[in-house]
Amino acid sequence: MAWVSSETGLREEDSVCSHVADTASNILVLGELLVESKEFMAQKIPVGILGATGLVGQRFIQLLGDHPWFEVAWVAASERSAGQTYAEAARWKLRTPVPERVAKMEVSAAEPAGAPKVIFASLDAGIAKEMEPRFAEAGCAVISNSSAFRMHKDVPLVIPEVNPEHLKLLECQSWRRKSGGFIVTNSNCSVMGLVLALAPLQQQFGLEQVFAVTMQAVSGAGYPGVASLDILGNVIPYIAKEEEKMEEEAPKMLGRLSGSSIDPAPFRISVQCNRVAVEDGHTESVSVKLGTAAEPEQLIEAWQGFSGKPQEMKLPDAPEQPIMYDTAPDRPQPRLDAERGGGMSVSVGRLRPCNLLDWKFTVLSHNTIRGAAGAALLNAELLKAQGYLG
Repeated sequence: MAWVSSETGLREEDSVCSHVADTASNILVLGELLVESKEFMAQKIPVGILGATGLVGQRFIQLLGDHPWFEVAWVAASERSAGQTYAEAARWKLRTPVPERVAKMEVSAAEPAGAPKVIFASLDAGIAKEMEPRFAEAGCAVISNSSAFRMHKDVPLVIPEVNPEHLKLLECQSWRRKSGGFIVTNSNCSVMGLVLALAPLQQQFGLEQVFAVTMQAVSGAGYPGVASLDILGNVIPYIAKEEEKMEEEAPKMLGRLSGSSIDPAPFRISVQCNRVAVEDGHTESVSVKLGTAAEPEQLIEAWQGFSGKPQEMKLPDAPEQPIMYDTAPDRPQPRLDAERGGGMSVSVGRLRPCNLLDWKFTVLSHNTIRGAAGAALLNAELLKAQGYLG
């Protein structure tokens, strides 16, 4: 900032007025620059949502409502919904209201033409298998919650705190080479919490065997989901393909990137899955055999000290503490703990010796936030931070 010199011969009051004028001018310029800077910073990446009217699609809209980097610009659903406003097409089931701007949007047909270049996909696996490649071929970054491509050799199956390096697989995809588009996936909702709880144990002690029994919330079945007469006062000891997904996906996510493929982690895993009458939050009873002996305090320290790229990079939806250990003998519980860290933190508790393996404990994660829409959103934030979204 330039000040008027007293050597100009002006009277003191004129000099002061000149100083004030110059200062005001500089403040005005600075203010204009700040306004321009804020306008630039306010420019968000437009995103689209495939399967926008479903329960996970609704979570996407809720989580993106005030996001600093992304803005919902396009919603698509089935043919019967196309042409309606989103408020007309969606049977909104979340506790917060539909964002007014999105409520007025017209639901589009699920076609790449006119879609943004960043797509959050929440589709049934059969539909996703046919539809997601069409968007990738059209140059879209498809951030998928579907199981259709999770186990494909060149598709990253990512939890940003656990295996961000797996994103390098994107460069092997034919869509990426041809159009710039790609597909990246997050895991099954039940294996998400399990893998986050296992990751620090694998890193510090190694894993040899894992046994898990899940008690999965009804929201994991979507809407309308499980009939009330089937689930109330009941436990259903079967969820189609769920056990297979968990047993396949966990070793891939905890595996090692080797060139253009993943070497799965070599531990053995067995899972049993159950549907229970809980609205949100998947609870899992887990037993592990470690590669090296460890004291309980070491396991708890490994969980409480665990963090990764999202925390280092301060990504908007990254929980400050990805894993929270609860010392209470009767926690974690879905009703009390599922929304820790905005639903993005995993809760672990009840660590104790296991008579068959080494240790047993309880894991809880929010299935439609950390296990679905929130996981995909965190993947998108990592992709943007690493330059994959332009």
